[in-house]
Amino acid sequence: MSDRHTQDWDPRAESVLNDQIAAYDEMRSRCPVAFSDYLQWSLFRHADVMCVLEDHETFSNAASRHLSVPNAMDPPEHTRFRRIIEPYFGPEAMAAFAPQCRAIAESVVGRLPADGEVEAMTEMGQDFALEIQCAFMGWPTSLHEPLRAWVKRQQAATLAGDREALGELALEFDGVIRELLASRCDAGDAAPDDVTTRIMNETVEGRALTDEEIVSILRNWTVGELGTISASIGILMRYLAANSELQERLRADRCLLPAAIDEILRLDAPLMSNRRITTCPVEIGGRRLEAGERLTILWGSANRDEAVFGDPDELRLDRDSKDNLLYGAGIHVCPGAPLARMELQDFMDALLDATTDIEPVPGRPAVRALYPAGGYSEVPLHVHR
Repeated sequence: MSDRHTQDWDPRAESVLNDQIAAYDEMRSRCPVAFSDYLQWSLFRHADVMCVLEDHETFSNAASRHLSVPNAMDPPEHTRFRRIIEPYFGPEAMAAFAPQCRAIAESVVGRLPADGEVEAMTEMGQDFALEIQCAFMGWPTSLHEPLRAWVKRQQAATLAGDREALGELALEFDGVIRELLASRCDAGDAAPDDVTTRIMNETVEGRALTDEEIVSILRNWTVGELGTISASIGILMRYLAANSELQERLRADRCLLPAAIDEILRLDAPLMSNRRITTCPVEIGGRRLEAGERLTILWGSANRDEAVFGDPDELRLDRDSKDNLLYGAGIHVCPGAPLARMELQDFMDALLDATTDIEPVPGRPAVRALYPAGGYSEVPLHVHR
């Protein structure tokens, strides 16, 4: 591929990794559809990203080398699996999980010091993501620490580009899920009536799901949730600490929380990118792509596009949410968005209830995460309760 295309940028350059957001802002005006060996074709503008999201026939989601249900599927196969998955995040399912979600948020926030420092990513974000995801899936609390260790090793392997280690980690994670499935099979009618058991009993086109399909669904839900929810908590806590006026406003009027959460995560993305692959020759953003070319949708850039949002760093609580691509758009819009929104609102509500002030720690700025992660790897804060 690289012998046919000129390198427009280097996503792994130190200047880019040190501040992905600033680098993407610059690329959006300089070279909005850019080629690199690492990410192939990267899309920086909102309009170009929307073009891809709305044309799933030209821009296929089947860009994964492994079975990924339904993330890496196109219609009609994608449609059949989405029909199974969506009720798990519907109004009835969310209402049933709401009391447990609120209780976990309050429990995690309750561990904050009375008056002292906290590292928001590990002590708040990761704890909350692990506990809330295991609770939603019906998994035992004994999995919290093994999953935490697994996430840490996966992040290290991803940063190192170690495909062999990533393959081994994927097999290890699948093994954990298969053990959970086997225990439910052994229990028969006595198996717990939870999300994992119900997924096992689903059918598609009149047939039972295969073990591989079940594992893929549960893997996608869990791995995606652990990464994005923990990143979101770090971003939200850092932003409030750095913006005392908004913090005071939200303490006084909690009705503003949903809009504030979506806006903060628009301007500082917890999920940086997704992939697509072209099915035929196409022109986008003035660049000609052949069939079979790989694209990287950069949410962290598209959601800051000046053509749509004006000043990308301006937080507006009255902004029309339809342009916000926090949860994607089109047929592949995130089915778990209702759950994520409930989790984040419950956490932030509990945080504001339990504290009187959140501040940055002088001399210890937050440390940015490196691609493909969004947000931060460290967020040191001082809390007052």
